[in-house]
Amino acid sequence: MRTAPLTPQARSAALDALRSSTEPGHEIDILVIGGGVTGAGIALDAVSRGLSTAVVEAQDWASGTSSRSTKMAHGGLRYLQMLDFHLVHEALTERNLLRSRIAPHLVKPTPFLYPLQHHVWERAYVGAGIALYDALATSTGTRHAIPFHKHISHTRMMEMFPDFRPDVAVGAIQYWDTMLDDARLVETLIRTAVSYGAHAASRTQVTGILKDATGRVNGAQLVDVETGDRFDVAAKDVINATGVWTEQTEALTGSTGGLKVLASKGIHLTVPRSRIRGDVGLILQTEKSVLFLIPWPRYWVIGTTDTPWTQELRHPVATGADIDYVIEHANTVLRDPLTRDDVIGVYAGLRPLLQPEIKEGTSSAKVSREHTVASPAPGFTVIAGGKLTTYRVMAKDAVDFALGARAKTLPSPTADLPLAGADGLPVIEAKAKTWAKTYGWEEGRIAHLLERYGSLLTELVELVEERPDLAKPLTGAPAYTRVEALYAATHEGVLHLDDVLMHRTRLNYEQADKGLAALDEIADLIAPVLGWEAKTRAKEIQAYRERVEAEDAAAQESDDATAEAVRLKATDLTPMYPVGKGAGSPDTGR
Repeated sequence: MRTAPLTPQARSAALDALRSSTEPGHEIDILVIGGGVTGAGIALDAVSRGLSTAVVEAQDWASGTSSRSTKMAHGGLRYLQMLDFHLVHEALTERNLLRSRIAPHLVKPTPFLYPLQHHVWERAYVGAGIALYDALATSTGTRHAIPFHKHISHTRMMEMFPDFRPDVAVGAIQYWDTMLDDARLVETLIRTAVSYGAHAASRTQVTGILKDATGRVNGAQLVDVETGDRFDVAAKDVINATGVWTEQTEALTGSTGGLKVLASKGIHLTVPRSRIRGDVGLILQTEKSVLFLIPWPRYWVIGTTDTPWTQELRHPVATGADIDYVIEHANTVLRDPLTRDDVIGVYAGLRPLLQPEIKEGTSSAKVSREHTVASPAPGFTVIAGGKLTTYRVMAKDAVDFALGARAKTLPSPTADLPLAGADGLPVIEAKAKTWAKTYGWEEGRIAHLLERYGSLLTELVELVEERPDLAKPLTGAPAYTRVEALYAATHEGVLHLDDVLMHRTRLNYEQADKGLAALDEIADLIAPVLGWEAKTRAKEIQAYRERVEAEDAAAQESDDATAEAVRLKATDLTPMYPVGKGAGSPDTGR
């Protein structure tokens, strides 16, 4: 299968297809609202069943919750404490599928230590739980691609994690889970769906829902956020996968039914890898949540929190109190305590917490512990809840629900469907050694490229062959090569500088300067592809600088309301449009 690039021209073609859907015989089978991991998964599931499919996202792909997670594909070890074996088994099945078949290049097995404070009873109790975790993983019917757990002595624990405080644990249990770049998974899902024929348009917002004479939903009103152009799209079924925006999107149907979702903020910190001596990750239990210390190659990701969020939904921010909370709890096990000066990055996201009640007027619903699929109006399906690891199951459930009885004759094939970059991976891994010699790429850089692109690395090499200067590191962000910035514009659907810094790379929180030193170079690389003139280029750079300043200033505030007010002072180049009746100009948020 040829992997389709996400280009500005491809986006224009998708918008044209959406406009033409109102013509006789061109109606779309499935319209997906929401370009996070769930919406992207639904788009792939639907198109892989042979259904004409379109997916729209009001901002960039993965710009919400799906780029701000703990960045793990895991079974949810804590759910074993709740005796929810089915949920853990389901998540472990999906973790194994991702690692062994669907996206092995994006999923990296990682060892973690579970510290123990008691020699006998806790080792037996926790050991039994983690043994069950491994047992559930091996009973998934998929190849077990993750090593088994083992008990670790205090001496061995200190060898594996020298900066662990020796007085807070008597030993540990080592178990394995996987790290996963969440935003890259979403972008890869979208590209795979487009390669199979789906129409995908980012920066395309739904502002209204259309119904036929019988009251059945049969399409939506859209606005191209880039141009302000408004038009209708016709669809046999509409699926709402908008996460924390679920209720706002449901309301467009005019129905009082649907799902109730609350937003909960979770924040993560990054600190340099050299700051904490340790070769494995840690999992700690706090009074409010689970705290992970995750060893990415150049830094540690530490989080998360779990607090109610009642501010606007698009730009959640970390407060000083959030940052101090994470540091305080990490320091309970660290020999050399962290301070705010050690933090090089912070990101905040909103979890869509599904509430148990289903609104009156909802005709039917399918419920699991983690996610629910429901229909507040005929022709309109809503899915909410869940987590990153089980996106594929959620997508399958949503499409099955929308199709009804037809689902039996159109089963989902996604359990056996590799994503873009997975096919031919061993061959490309072997070829990469030659490319490394040719372009002077050290072992760490080749590993970085393979883990981000998999077999799609051939496309980057083709660009480098045309322009050898692209093989060089970015001057202001040497962990990335110049070709990665260009490729984001030529193949990965970026429309703005912010998209590169936030979602195609992780520069916004990987470097202490948030990628500012690389801004001009990245802008120079992508401007010709996106057709930017000097004025647009300058505006893009200024907007990102304002974002960085606003987020840094917000992190000095002590409460959500004040921090959010500070964040919203930054220029928003693609503000959201009002929805429903009387919708007019976009809300600048200022």
